[in-house]
Amino acid sequence: RCQRWVENCRRADLEDKTPDQLNKHYRLCAKHFETSMICRSSPYRTVLRDNAVPTIFDLTSHLNKPHSRYRKRIKELSEEEIRTLKQQKIDETFEQQQATQVCNESNAQNTVSEEGGQGQEEEAVPLTLEERENKDYLKSLFEILILMGKQNIPLDGHTVDELPEGIFASDNFQALLEYRINGGDEVLRKRFEMTAVNLEYCSKTQQKQMLEICENCVREETLREVRDSHFFSIVTDEVVDIAGEEHLPVLVRFVDDSHNLREEFVGFLPYEADPDMLAVKFHTTITEKWGLNMEYCRGQAYIVSSGFASKMKAVAMRLLERYPQAVYTLCSSCALNVWLAKSVPVVGVSVALGTMEEVCRLFNQSPELLVELDNTISALFQDNEEKGNELKQICRSQWTGRHDTFEVLVDLMQALVLCLDAVSSDSTVRWNNFIAGRAFVLCSALTDFDFIVTIVIMKNVLSFTRAFGRNLQGQTSDVFFAAGSLTAVLHSLNEVMEHIEVYHEFWFEEATNLATKLDVQIKLPGKFRRAQQGNFDPDITSENYYKEILSVPTVEHIIQELKDIFSEQHLKALKCLSLVPSVMGQLKFNTSEEHHADMFKNDLPNPDTLSAELHCWRIKWKHRGKDIELPATIYEALHLPDIKFFPNVYALLKVLCILPLMKVENEKYGIGRKRLKAYLKNTLTEHRSSNLALLNINFDIKHDLDLMVDTYIKLYPDKVECQEDGIPPNNSEVTENA
Repeated sequence: RCQRWVENCRRADLEDKTPDQLNKHYRLCAKHFETSMICRSSPYRTVLRDNAVPTIFDLTSHLNKPHSRYRKRIKELSEEEIRTLKQQKIDETFEQQQATQVCNESNAQNTVSEEGGQGQEEEAVPLTLEERENKDYLKSLFEILILMGKQNIPLDGHTVDELPEGIFASDNFQALLEYRINGGDEVLRKRFEMTAVNLEYCSKTQQKQMLEICENCVREETLREVRDSHFFSIVTDEVVDIAGEEHLPVLVRFVDDSHNLREEFVGFLPYEADPDMLAVKFHTTITEKWGLNMEYCRGQAYIVSSGFASKMKAVAMRLLERYPQAVYTLCSSCALNVWLAKSVPVVGVSVALGTMEEVCRLFNQSPELLVELDNTISALFQDNEEKGNELKQICRSQWTGRHDTFEVLVDLMQALVLCLDAVSSDSTVRWNNFIAGRAFVLCSALTDFDFIVTIVIMKNVLSFTRAFGRNLQGQTSDVFFAAGSLTAVLHSLNEVMEHIEVYHEFWFEEATNLATKLDVQIKLPGKFRRAQQGNFDPDITSENYYKEILSVPTVEHIIQELKDIFSEQHLKALKCLSLVPSVMGQLKFNTSEEHHADMFKNDLPNPDTLSAELHCWRIKWKHRGKDIELPATIYEALHLPDIKFFPNVYALLKVLCILPLMKVENEKYGIGRKRLKAYLKNTLTEHRSSNLALLNINFDIKHDLDLMVDTYIKLYPDKVECQEDGIPPNNSEVTENA
């Protein structure tokens, strides 16, 4: 069938392609098909009929566009030929409709792109006046919901319980609906002119159903692009609270038709405490509900809060067993040392991380507190103004996400304690009760010896991975060479483990010196002493206790985590970064990518010619002109004008690009995560909605109102019939508030 399409399109440049190559690497726009050739087997997907052949072509427009005149070799058809072809297709369509009235679901593989034009489904029966009015009514409701999502307006306004009895307070949806009626929307006015003023115009159940349709339609726009690009990676962010329930934000990475790496938010997944249940639900949602084929998943990364790391790792391992090419990696948006610290299975580390976040949040919320901290730092670092100024700048950033976050905290400890102590004990009215109270609580937490020992030991252990982690977030060449330095990092950590008594002795001495400077008593944790209940062993010292409970498990865990996230398969993929010309140049063009590219052999269009193509790729850059710079990133390489002449290299670069470890070079296409953070920051927990969140975060995605209305009518025909008859849907749910 693809060969017939090529013949009909008069594409001589594609005639030598096999049907499999045509089906896998080429798409034809929907505007080239008669509307009778297209049907919808689902609300979200356009499907071709069995006998569909493109017949609609504008064969003269290119003559008026000099820049595109020679883009395609097209044989022009006469008017008579076009007429004959169309009539032939119409006859075939009529015969097909006689044979079967239902479009075969198996044609989902023949999904066509709607870019540039969308064929409208032929309506066999014209709409009645009531049906048309009902569609216009539903469209108005959907427009209001989309507006609320884009502007982050919660559905509920004030709850009736908060107000004196007898006063009606409409929710935000009803208020906007009334405002639109008063603004002249005749469709809504006609619908509700006979309705009592104290009745809800749209029940909560109906709002929820319509919101789910909005969410699915918006998500489908992104997922359609993901499917068209074939390969993708899955990334989850930290667990968040949505209206009292824990959810995992899910993002997908893929390379779009314009060769841009994008990271888009696609929805929230309800969190499950049981790892097995979470893994099943995670897989089911992605494959069945969202329609993604996990066989095309090439990477998975999980950014999680302390306490959730072990469960998400279990999910990753289960998916990896089923899909070996879905490599478990680090995410580019999270510093390696922060990620490692959050994954350490020691309660004291989780508590320390939480305290650090609270301290950072308190100072960032109050400019006056930052000024007070600046003055304290200036007084402490009079002999080293350069160091003091550096710490002041760090305090004005999200320093808890830095590679050297524990080192920064140790340097700031004395200043933080003195500043918080002064604020909490200030007898004037300079600070309000909230800030003074938080300062007292956090000062007490910072001056706990358990906290001091924890941050000092974490600082020293993570010093061995600091440079390695910083390089992983650097340029492409930095990532390539960092992969080769992993062996040295593991060797250093193994040496620490072999001589842990000696290393821990130095670390504990540093912690006791800091505690002495802060006038903190050196002692065992109170929870440990209380657990002994009189059976306390006097031979247990603070130094031995923290060695067994903190230093040993931390070093062991970090060694194992590095081995897990930098598996042999992951390292092979990173070795393929030598395909980037700038890395080739640093290696004097003496590279051997074909040995590492075996894992992606099934992803290549022409694997048999890979070796020869790589040779040509190296020669191209080795003998380039003097004025030609070597592309330094995958992004630059993918945007080379002649990249399509190297199909295997192009395919490899696209797969490498979507690995979660690789950063999004163009910030314009990585804004999904920032919008997610902004939504969570600006929305109260009780007002958060997974449906409205998707509309708000993806506000720039086009919204097909007609599709939403048609989908609602198909899914809820009974309610539509009730509305047409003038009966309120779900009459039992309509509330009288007066």
